[in-house]
Amino acid sequence: MRASTPPATFNDFRRESSHVRGGQLSVSMAPVARAFRTDWFRCLLIAVIGILVHSPALQGQRIWDDHYLLNENPFIKSPTLILETFRHYLFLDSFSAHYRPVQNLSFMFDYFFWNTDELGFHLTNVLLHVGSAILLYFLLGHVIASLFFGRLPVVMRDRARTRLTWISNTAFLISLVWGAHPVHSGAVDYISGRADSLAFFFAAAGWLLFIHAQRFSGRVIRISLYVSAAASAMLALLSREIACIWIFLFIVHLFWIEKSIPLRVRLAAVCCCLVLFGFYAGLRRLPEQRPSLPPQAGWSAPVRSMLMARALGDYARLMVFPANLHMERSVFEPMMWRSNSDWRKTIGLEYLSISGLSLLAVFFLGVIKKGRGKALRLFGASWFLAAFLPISNIVQLNATVAEHWLYLPSVGLLIFLAGCAFELPLRHHRTATAIVLLAVTALGVRSFVRSGDWATEETFYKRTLAAGATSGRVAANLAQIYVRRGDYTAAEKILRHLMDTSPDYPTGRNTFAALLSLQGKKAEAEALLAATVKMAAQTRRDYPRTWWAALTLAQFRHEAKDDQAALAILKDARQAYPNVWDLIKLEAELRRLTQGPTAALPLVEKFARENWWHCGAALALGRLYAQKDDAGRAEAELRRASRLDVHNTEALHLIVIMRLNQDRVDDACEIQRSAIARQPDQPSQYILLSNILEKMGRTDDARAALAKVSRLRALAETSSGQSL
Repeated sequence: MRASTPPATFNDFRRESSHVRGGQLSVSMAPVARAFRTDWFRCLLIAVIGILVHSPALQGQRIWDDHYLLNENPFIKSPTLILETFRHYLFLDSFSAHYRPVQNLSFMFDYFFWNTDELGFHLTNVLLHVGSAILLYFLLGHVIASLFFGRLPVVMRDRARTRLTWISNTAFLISLVWGAHPVHSGAVDYISGRADSLAFFFAAAGWLLFIHAQRFSGRVIRISLYVSAAASAMLALLSREIACIWIFLFIVHLFWIEKSIPLRVRLAAVCCCLVLFGFYAGLRRLPEQRPSLPPQAGWSAPVRSMLMARALGDYARLMVFPANLHMERSVFEPMMWRSNSDWRKTIGLEYLSISGLSLLAVFFLGVIKKGRGKALRLFGASWFLAAFLPISNIVQLNATVAEHWLYLPSVGLLIFLAGCAFELPLRHHRTATAIVLLAVTALGVRSFVRSGDWATEETFYKRTLAAGATSGRVAANLAQIYVRRGDYTAAEKILRHLMDTSPDYPTGRNTFAALLSLQGKKAEAEALLAATVKMAAQTRRDYPRTWWAALTLAQFRHEAKDDQAALAILKDARQAYPNVWDLIKLEAELRRLTQGPTAALPLVEKFARENWWHCGAALALGRLYAQKDDAGRAEAELRRASRLDVHNTEALHLIVIMRLNQDRVDDACEIQRSAIARQPDQPSQYILLSNILEKMGRTDDARAALAKVSRLRALAETSSGQSL
C-alpha cells in the first residue's frame, strides 16, 4: 500500500489551497475563517456536536447487559480489585470470551465517583467518543500529510499541514462526519458498548504519541513518549480485541508510507508491537477457559462467503442511509429455504449481497483510478477492509452483523470517500464541503433521534422490535418489564408467542413461569420450571445462565414449605453448576433455616475461599459467624466485604449492630458516620445515627440527624412531583 507520488508539487498544492473566489477572502469573513481554521475551534465544534447528538441518552436507564456490568459485576465495586480484573473475562457466566479488563476499570472509575447514577456512566461514554473524534482529527491530519509528503520529516510536514489547509480541512470533515454518524449509537449511547470507544481512544492516542516523539531530539523525552505510546497501545488491546487491527494499520503505515523515520526506529517499533502482542496473549491466559459458542451447523465456505457479502452490503447501507438502526441485526435466515414464501420474505438479504459486491467493485475502481486522491483512496479502502475482515463472518462471532462493529471500519470508508472527492475540479470543492456539512446536520439529527431510543428500557425494546429485530432476548426483556409493572396481559401475549417460536429458550420459559406464578397458577408454573430443569442438560450448550430455572423452582418449593425438596433441587443444580453464587447462597440460607448456621458455613466458606473478591460471599460469611457468636471472625469478614464495595453499607450496618450489642456506642457512632459518608442521601442512615446519638445522650445532635431525614424526604417528594 505504497503512497503514489502526488501529481502536483508542494507549491502547486499551496496555490490551490489558497485559491478563493475573487482572489481573497472578504475582510468581514476573515476573522471567522481564521477562527474556523484553528485546531482549538475545530475540536470545540467536534465536542459540541458529539455531546449534543448523544444528549438524549445521558438520562437513560440501564439496558440489557448494563444490569450485570453496572450492578452485579463484582469487579467494579472497589479499587482493591484492580489487579483481579485481569484474571477474569468481562462476563463471569457467559459463553463469550471477551477479555476486556480496561472496560471494567473504566466502570470501576465511574462507580467510585457516581455510585449507581447512570448519568455518570453515560457521560463517560460520550466523552470517550468525543475524545476519540478529536484524536482522529489530529491523526488523520498526520496520515493525509504523510500520504503526499511521506519523505519529509515530521516537523516539515507539520508546516505543510499549517500552510496547506486542504489537509486539515479533510481531516476535520472526516472526523466531524464520523463523530456525528448514528451508526455508532450502540457504542456510545449503550453503556456496555464502551469497549469500542476505549480501544479507539487509546489506540489513536498511542499512534499520535509515537508521531509526537519524532518532533523531539532529546533522548529522555523521546523515550518517555515511546513508552507512553506502548502503554496506550496496551490499554487499547486490553479494551477490545479490535485494537489488533489498529496495530496492524500502524505497522503498514510505518513501513509502506512513512519514509522520514529511520529504519532502525521503525524496526524497533515493530519489535515493541510484537512484545505487546506477546504480553497481551499471556494476560489472556489468566482467566479460566470456558466453553465456546456452539458451532453453526452447515456454515461451509460458500455460506460464509455469502454472509461476508451480505454483511458488507448491510454495513454500506448503514453508512450511506442509516434509517433502520437496531440491536440484534442479522443477515442470516436459517429457514429461508423452507418454502417459497419464506424465500420471498428473505429475498431482501440477497440485495445486501449485491450491495456488498458493488462496494468491493467501487473500492477496486477507486484504487486503480489515477489521480491525486489515489493514495487516499488506497489507504481508506485498505483501512476499511482490514477492519472489516475480522467482523465479516470469516470466523465465528456471536452475531452475523452489529452496528457498533463499524466503529473502526467506518473511518476507512470515509477516508476513501474523501479520496474520491479529491478528483473533483477545484471550483466544486466548496459545493462538496457544503454537501458534507449538510450531511453532518442530517446525520446529527438522526443520531439525536436514535439516542432517544436508549432513554428507557421499554422504549429501547419496543423500538428494537418495531425496527425488525426478531431476537427472543428482546421479547423476553420487554415481557419482564410488563411483568414488573403488573401488565400481565401484555406480558402473556409476548411470552406465549415466544414459547411458540423459541420453545427451548430458557429465559423466555423462566419469565413465563414467573408470570404464571404471579397470576396464581403455581402448579402450571412449577410444571414449566421442572420441564425447563430437565432440558438444561441440552439447552446449557446453547444458552448461558440455564441454572435460573432450578433456582426459581427451589424458591417455589421453599415458599410452599417444602424445604427438603428445595434442597434436593439445589444440590443437583450445584453439581451441574458448581460455582454459581446464587445457587450456593439459597442453599446455604435453607440449610441455616433448617439445620442452623453451622450446616451452612462449609458451603459459603468454600465459595468465599475460592472467590475472595466476592462481596456477597464475604457478607454472608460475616452474618453466619455473627450468628455463631464468633464476633472476631464476623467483623473480619464484614470489614472485608466493606472493602470489596466502596458504596456498600450493609456490612458497616451489621458491625454497628454488633458494637451496640457490645455497648461500644462510641465505636458504633464512628462506624455509622462512615456509612453515611458512603450513602449521604439515604434517610435510613441518619435514623440509625439518631438512635445511636440518643443512647449517647447527645439529644441535640440526634434531633439534627432527624431534621436531615425530613429534608431528604421532602427533597425526594419534590423531585418525584417534578418528574410526574
